[in-house]
Amino acid sequence: MNLFKRFLNPKAKADQDQDVPENADRGKYMPEVKLPTDERFMLNFKNNGGKFLYCVEDSEIQEAFDNILMENDWYETECCCFDEKLKSKFEGFNLEFNKSANAEFYLSTCEFLVANDGSILISSNQIKERKLHELPANFIILASTSQLIDTIGEGLRGIKFKNKQQIPSNITTIKNFETQKEGDFMTYGSSTKNLYLLLLEDL
Repeated sequence: MNLFKRFLNPKAKADQDQDVPENADRGKYMPEVKLPTDERFMLNFKNNGGKFLYCVEDSEIQEAFDNILMENDWYETECCCFDEKLKSKFEGFNLEFNKSANAEFYLSTCEFLVANDGSILISSNQIKERKLHELPANFIILASTSQLIDTIGEGLRGIKFKNKQQIPSNITTIKNFETQKEGDFMTYGSSTKNLYLLLLEDL
């Protein structure tokens, strides 16, 4: 994906920038250049205050998870998790998995990653019937690059397509992260989370 390749090979981006003439200004009435989906998500997600860790293979996911635990001193603590596969995946970290809102952090997957606003789309598949404020303040979300989409509408259609037997309830987005400015009326009534995203390349 474009953005991630640039992260991994900054020299290529520098060479690309040199190829563009300085006076190649776009006309006043030209439409704005639309950034690729991955790049838009990255920029909006980071502007929202999310923390992002890009991983190429599963061993890097394990290493990044370990680094998060170390950074926050979450070893041998309670972890709220409803997903048996995730419990199995991270069973070697000596965590006490439960369903308590008082746990140090919440571990989950998600439905989709929405590029237009940098949000994370989740449903009852991940959070059951809980409200966001009924979950721990710290989130670690595991996702893959194939879950990147442009809009929430596209995500809702994707959820409907994936769950033809029964559409999940409690569909919501997380987009207010810890570094949001206090008093921002756009975040009024929402639950602010300290969120880490572990993004695995699978395309």
